Amino acid sequence: MDVPFFWIDVFAERPLEGNPLALVPDADALAEPRLRAIAREFNQSETTFLCAPTAAGAAVRLRSFTPAGVEVGGAGHNAMGAWIWLAGSGRLAPGEDRFVQQIGDDLLEVTVSRAEDGRPVVSMRQSPPVFPPTPPVDVALLAAALGLPVDDVVASSAPEVGSTGAAHLLVRVAGIAAVDAARPDSAALATLLADAGGEGCYVYTLDAGAGLHAYARFFNPTVGIAEDPATGTAAGPLAALLVRDGVAAVGSPVRIEQGRALGRPSLLTVAVDGPRVTLTGSGIVTATGTLHL
Repeated sequence: MDVPFFWIDVFAERPLEGNPLALVPDADALAEPRLRAIAREFNQSETTFLCAPTAAGAAVRLRSFTPAGVEVGGAGHNAMGAWIWLAGSGRLAPGEDRFVQQIGDDLLEVTVSRAEDGRPVVSMRQSPPVFPPTPPVDVALLAAALGLPVDDVVASSAPEVGSTGAAHLLVRVAGIAAVDAARPDSAALATLLADAGGEGCYVYTLDAGAGLHAYARFFNPTVGIAEDPATGTAAGPLAALLVRDGVAAVGSPVRIEQGRALGRPSLLTVAVDGPRVTLTGSGIVTATGTLHL
């Protein structure tokens, strides 16, 4: 059985930047154990499979797995890369620019346009922002799990879990140097995340430089991701938190840089207007191939 696949650098302006996504279209014939095995083979933070929708009105259903075989939800780079590929594949209806994607039980709006250089620009609705009560986090233990001095964790911003489709612990630190200095202990961080009710940990600073609202890194040992270079499902709740707290304006683009520490700089743009959270980005199809199974 030959299975085509594609490689997309998401949130990238040039090849070999952004967050690489492995994408397998027409995946309905693949049993779930095979999906997990393929994700393990690619060994990227996520591998996305395009399937026929099971909900009326959806154009496509997405299933995404980590190398550890964990299926993840939310509309982040996993979904962004799929639509970047779809925009160049000839599979989208001519003249249409608005679609609906199915991710788990969620039906989420997608808009596809073109940049001046012809690259697809994808804007995706995420789930409405939710900030569930976060059990008090021991900041000393959290700092130790991140490999940081406790003073690097900003005392005036308590670590908080937020979700726009996937729940992540948002941790503000003192500056770019502190973000870059993080060296997580995966086992200790996974334990803290389980206690806090977060899937991953988004470490960020507001001292991010001109034109940026935040600079961040993302660690998700709970699903086998040591570090991810661009995380839409974490940028969404962070942007919602910044708007909620008056750091960013309602409806205006919130710009977050991620991935620099991995040599894969990525720019994520999120707009938040009440329950409406929209993630926008672009990317490049950088490789194609065939799995011989």
